[in-house]
Amino acid sequence: MRTELNLTRLDRVFARLDREPERPANIDVPKMSRHRVALLAGTLAFYLAIVWLVVITSWLVRLDWQVMFFRPYQQWAGIHWFVDYYVVLGQRGPTAVMVAAWLGWRSWRQHTLRPLLALGASLLLLNITVGAAKIGMGRLGPHYATAIGSNEMGLGGDIFPSGHTANAVVTWGILAYLASTPRARRWLSAVSAVTSLGVGMATVYLGTHWLSDVLLGWVAGLLVLLALPWFEPLIARAEDGIFDLRDRWRARGGMTAPAPLSPVETPVRLKPRPASQNETAARAAAARAPAYLAPGPHTARSERTPVTPVGSRRPAPTDRVVRGTASTARPLTGG
Repeated sequence: MRTELNLTRLDRVFARLDREPERPANIDVPKMSRHRVALLAGTLAFYLAIVWLVVITSWLVRLDWQVMFFRPYQQWAGIHWFVDYYVVLGQRGPTAVMVAAWLGWRSWRQHTLRPLLALGASLLLLNITVGAAKIGMGRLGPHYATAIGSNEMGLGGDIFPSGHTANAVVTWGILAYLASTPRARRWLSAVSAVTSLGVGMATVYLGTHWLSDVLLGWVAGLLVLLALPWFEPLIARAEDGIFDLRDRWRARGGMTAPAPLSPVETPVRLKPRPASQNETAARAAAARAPAYLAPGPHTARSERTPVTPVGSRRPAPTDRVVRGTASTARPLTGG
């Protein structure tokens, strides 16, 4: 009877992961196309426009104050516990550990360091650009505002743009950036966009950021992802350098790197290795030992050769007369 395994959804996911090719020959590395350059320029213009609207204390700053006075954490106090946990998706430490664990497994599976190096380059670029903007503009947050209606710029703060939002865009967006198929890239892009906007709204709900901080943080993270293809040659050189360093370390320690397999063009004739004295003595002893043949294939009972003569196994008595034969008369003795 043939039995089929009932695979669960988790088993099917792991089976699909196991079919992922090792050492992919054609990794899809994003390049700076004209479309990407145009999108990068438009995003940068939007970034500068948000900064300018805050600097001149425009309607965007008034909207920031209106949202702050609305106090969402008091209007919807029932979801405060959920928002406290959800905002962790934008913290750099926990999110970097989770994403690095997944990309580390992928690097080990595909024997390439590009996923981890791309994550490290994006986080480094994020810290430099967003950190410099925070320190340069020095805006105070809602909890530390000094004058109602002011933009709170240049007062020594560090909340503009929102680091939680920018980090969520980059950390979760790098998964879409490294996706292997266009369909996965689209889905992961949508998920990362919704997650990062949710993290930004969570900071507004908690009162730790202005609404304009969230908008600028989202745009700052998007700029990092759009500019990342410019750093792909540097990532490739860093990967080659790390692998060369590993090979030199193995050679110095006496370990040889596995050579790549190549097809043999001509057949190679192998010569038998000369046997030693111990092997010769063992072969001679094995030749002198009695050989026991293994039993043959199983046969039916009717086909077996009987080990006793056909007939009854009991010996026939000497004084018994077989039926159907004439008995001989015994001689009578006279008295």
